[in-house]
Order: sequence, then structure tokens, then C-alpha cells
Amino acid sequence: MAVKIIYFVHGTTTDNLEHKSTGWIPGELSEKGIKQSIELKEQIDINDIDIVISSDLKRAIDSANYTFEDEKVILHDKRIRECNYGDLNGKDTSLVKYEEHIDIPFPNGESLKEVESRVRDFCKYLLDNYEGKTVALVAHKAPQLALEVITKNITWEEAVEKDWRKTKSWQPGWQYTI
Repeated sequence: MAVKIIYFVHGTTTDNLEHKSTGWIPGELSEKGIKQSIELKEQIDINDIDIVISSDLKRAIDSANYTFEDEKVILHDKRIRECNYGDLNGKDTSLVKYEEHIDIPFPNGESLKEVESRVRDFCKYLLDNYEGKTVALVAHKAPQLALEVITKNITWEEAVEKDWRKTKSWQPGWQYTI
């Protein structure tokens, strides 16, 4: 058996609009992000989802609540937090270069391989507890790229290069199977 994941990235934040990389700062949804999260309800079939798990950071929790509250049980898990950018949390996005931190942690933060380790542990948890289920995840960029690496057996370099944020190919959820 397996677990089907439908991955949703939190709505646009005030930091996104100000070109800041929030990292482990809780973050606030912008008006646009709130609207995106509410409109997502109309773009997906909530009935296909058994449970929702969001990152424990405020922007992901708020997005999950706007989309799934009153419809599904929502759990929170710190293993699907954004990458800890350390000294760069909340700083200009031009300073946060994923390509330079695959193996080397951000100053006083973590590396993308460390994010992958967290997400691998989380995947084991999903397999142990939700086999045969469909789980919606509401989280961030780095955990999604980690899922790309884990489920598609690609390198971090490939995941970063093909990231939908670079190709401008957003969609209402990405599907993964573990």
C-alpha cells in the first residue's frame, strides 16, 4: 500500500510581497493569500482528502484553516516547516540561494539535505499511520522540493531547477505517492 499526498503551498504572505524569505518566522498571510486560500476550496475536491496536515508555522496553519476548516481535521507538524534560513530568516529573497545550501547549512540555520531528512522522517510517519489514505499537506517551498527529491528520485539540483516557482507553473495542488 501507499499514501497519496496532495501538496498545497501556503497562500501569499506579506513577506512574499516585500520580497523577504520568511523561513522559520511565523509569517502573515496577505489579503491576496487569504483570498487564494479561500478560493482553493473551489478548485479542489475536499471529499477526496482523508486528513489535512499543515506545517506548524502560522502562515501554513492560516492557509489550511481558510481552505479546510469545518471540513476536515487539521493536524500540525514541525517536520514540514520551511527551511531554517538562520541569519537570513526574514531577509531579502535575493540572499537565500538554495543552490548554495544543498549540503551546507544557511548561517545558523539548516541545509536542504537536513530538510530532506525531516521530510523523510515525516513520510515514514505517514506510511505508519495513514497507509491507503489521501493526505493533504499545507506547507512551504523546501519541504515540497524535498518531496520531489524523495518521490521522483531526482537530485536537489534538478528539483531546484524545475521548481514551479521558477517556471511560473502554479497549480491547485501537487500529487505525490509514498
